[in-house]
Amino acid sequence: MIHGNVHDYSVNRQHKVDKYDLLTSEMVQYLTANTDGTFSEISKSIFQSLNDRKIILNGSLNWYLEWVKLDLEARQVITRVPKTSPQKYILTKN
Repeated sequence: MIHGNVHDYSVNRQHKVDKYDLLTSEMVQYLTANTDGTFSEISKSIFQSLNDRKIILNGSLNWYLEWVKLDLEARQVITRVPKTSPQKYILTKN
């Protein structure tokens, strides 16, 4: 037996898409303004930006940012800077 309904799934899915779009935009804005950044630097900046705008995300912001970062890497929107420690990220040149 399936519990819930299609509307519940749609709302939850839309919430995840909104979160993804928001964090993607924040990450790209950070890397546009700062040229490069570590995951920690990017996360701190995004957390502060969301906090300043009183945007609250349920769940772990770092986990969501990791999800967005990995997707942006896979889609070649961002890339790792070789031989940096801690690892830095930049926008990929198109």
